Amino acid sequence: MTKNYLLEIGLEEMPAHVVTPSINQLAQKTAKFLKDNRISFSEIDKYSTPRRLAIIIKDIAEKQDDIDVKAKGPSKKIAQDDEGNWSKAAQGFARGQGMTPDDIFFEELKGVEYAYIQKHESGKDVSEVLKGMTEVIKSLTFPTRMRWGNYDFEYIRPIHWLVSLLDDEEISLKILDVESGRMTRGHRFLGEDVEIDSVRDYVEKLRSQFVIVDAKERKDLIRDQIQTIADDNDWVVDIDEDLLEEVNNLVEFPTTFHGTFDSKYLEIPEEVLITSMKDNQRYFYARSHDGKLEPDFIGVRNGNSEHIENVIQGNEKVLVARLEDADFFFKEDQKKSISDYVAKLKTVNFHVKIGTMYEKMQRVHQISEHLAGLFGLSESEKTDLLRASDIYKFDLVTNMVDEFPELQGVMGEKYASIMGESDGVAKAIREHYMPISSDGELPATSVGATLAIADKIDSLVTFYAVGLIPSGSNDPYALRRQAYGIIRILDANNWSMNLNDLQKFVVENLNVPAKLDLQANANDLNDFLIDRVKQLLNTTSVRNDIVDAVTSGSNIDPISMINTAKVLQKHVADVDFKSIMEALGRVVNLAAKADFKYSADLKMADSLFENPSEKELDKQVQAIYNSQSKDATNLYDQLASLKEVINSYFEENMIMDKNEDIKKNRLTQLVITNHLIAKLGDLSKIVVK
Repeated sequence: MTKNYLLEIGLEEMPAHVVTPSINQLAQKTAKFLKDNRISFSEIDKYSTPRRLAIIIKDIAEKQDDIDVKAKGPSKKIAQDDEGNWSKAAQGFARGQGMTPDDIFFEELKGVEYAYIQKHESGKDVSEVLKGMTEVIKSLTFPTRMRWGNYDFEYIRPIHWLVSLLDDEEISLKILDVESGRMTRGHRFLGEDVEIDSVRDYVEKLRSQFVIVDAKERKDLIRDQIQTIADDNDWVVDIDEDLLEEVNNLVEFPTTFHGTFDSKYLEIPEEVLITSMKDNQRYFYARSHDGKLEPDFIGVRNGNSEHIENVIQGNEKVLVARLEDADFFFKEDQKKSISDYVAKLKTVNFHVKIGTMYEKMQRVHQISEHLAGLFGLSESEKTDLLRASDIYKFDLVTNMVDEFPELQGVMGEKYASIMGESDGVAKAIREHYMPISSDGELPATSVGATLAIADKIDSLVTFYAVGLIPSGSNDPYALRRQAYGIIRILDANNWSMNLNDLQKFVVENLNVPAKLDLQANANDLNDFLIDRVKQLLNTTSVRNDIVDAVTSGSNIDPISMINTAKVLQKHVADVDFKSIMEALGRVVNLAAKADFKYSADLKMADSLFENPSEKELDKQVQAIYNSQSKDATNLYDQLASLKEVINSYFEENMIMDKNEDIKKNRLTQLVITNHLIAKLGDLSKIVVK
């Protein structure tokens, strides 16, 4: 016969962003606890509000499964002396198993006899096992933790009550001075404490006290209420799922309402209005069917509809105060010029160890000019890029961005357009922040994409120059995100950017204070960027061994690595892929035996060729060098075409010839050929079957 078990952890209000991860963690750790303790169950239902984390374990077994255990002890020669008497080791082994030496038997394992004890363990009653749930509760981890009272124990918020019931039977738990029972708490303002008689009553008992404990039910209710308001007013409301999740975890009994604000505020940029409503007040905004923002908002109250008019008036008052500030900032900001704001950046630190924002923009101007030529931007695009690089951080010192930091870039675009900058410059100012997350939107314009790369390159090289390098999970300046953004933008535009050449340009051309050693961690920075290439490729269907191969070769251009990986993945199913890799791999392996490396002036002596295959390989390899093709598909096809001549080469020639001159000549030929192959990657890492 199975039962159901309820655990509820009652807390002070948790931050909204913690609720869902915490209930998921509680369910996962509970499932592991039950599995480790041999308790079967069918499923775990999750319930959560800002004040509680609760689970109901369905069809939980009445007791642990019985098990038969064969424990292995010391070898026979240690367990017994020559006369068959039990040693202290054997006695200790038996005692540790709760048995006596008479229960020991011997079995052979790999030619050696060992002592064993066979024992039967009867499962404990589930009510005994569930007392261990206190350890599950204590094991939960949170992004922030707090203490209370005189206790050293830390948790997301103070624990005020515990409910622990197996059907209708109380299972005793205790954490600090909080002992479990069957009393839970209703809505903080509308409800009362209520006794849970049985697990099956939990959801409805709380509903009677104005707590909808099922998070999905609560979210669906909010969504339906918003849609009803939208339909009644002929609005279009695009429900932001992140905002809905946040609001849902702020309330226990949701009631939606809508308020209005004066239409004069619609003259403020839409992004400011939306930020004020959505990010600051957690309101949903409304549009007309033709896409225009309406002077209305929808909020969610943690309570019922009583006195809702007072709630609406209060929320309108708060929002209007914010909009008044925004309107004032918007008008005041336009009284100064962009050059005024740029001058102020001379006193704003980018980082105390690196310099000011103004100095950063000067460096980004240099990098942008270099990248414009590298990426083939048109003259008009280059003009916009260089102008944008001179001013693109100006909005950081405006009143609006000071009040709404999340609008940096957005207000830069708005003010730049108002103050007469070209559309390309204005868009680039906004787009240079992109992507703002690992999978965020990328810049849509070439000017914005180039400025975004230049800005991120400057951040990377300067932080690395002063030793502020990410380690482990520590990345306070989001350098991983910025580096990944560079790789994503290069990939989206198919732009080539050799990392060694970039480092050379930076060291030779960037105007930086003497305290910035741009060469100090250059190799580490290259590796850091290549790791982001791996990260990108790991989101595709490219095999791991191919990813390792292309990121370990001589070509450290991210787009070449990415394109080469895709080409190799495309060919892995070819019938001749294995034989091609084996042929090229032989060159790689034998070239490694040379005691010299490739250089542009490395030459062979034709007079030392003894067989036709040497001349033919030289001819075909030189043809590939002369073609100067950077296309990954062409390079693969060209190298694949060498298979037959390579096979003939190794059939006809002894590489490690007794004649030292011939030996060196052949090794030279292989090193030159391997230099080409290395452009694909380290092919020794590719697994062929």
